[in-house]
Amino acid sequence: MADEGAREAHEELVDVKRRTWLAAERTWLAWWRTGVGAAALSIGVGRLLPGLTGGARWPLRALGLCYGVLAVAVLVIGAVRQRRVASALQRGGFEPLSSPLVNALTAVGVLLAIATIAIIVAVI
Repeated sequence: MADEGAREAHEELVDVKRRTWLAAERTWLAWWRTGVGAAALSIGVGRLLPGLTGGARWPLRALGLCYGVLAVAVLVIGAVRQRRVASALQRGGFEPLSSPLVNALTAVGVLLAIATIAIIVAVI
């Protein structure tokens, strides 16, 4: 009876560790999707949209370049984050997401969104 309880506790611990690793993998894939999405937006705004508008092209190309830089940053940050989380999980620890990093990415996203709205209103 005691052996069965110990076995169940061990299986539960293994399951928790497996689910935690899979959650970390899903988080890394979310970083990847976000970076790829920003890269696609970069191409759309910076390369495709200027050909569809009759206005100035440089603002859209500059905005597309900014989205491209964001894409690279998100992909690199996601990779670094995944490596740190995996290391922490191997040690049995936890790696919190940096608040300054969250604030910086949020500020960049807000600025790009405002710039996108402003340029669309002005150019299109």
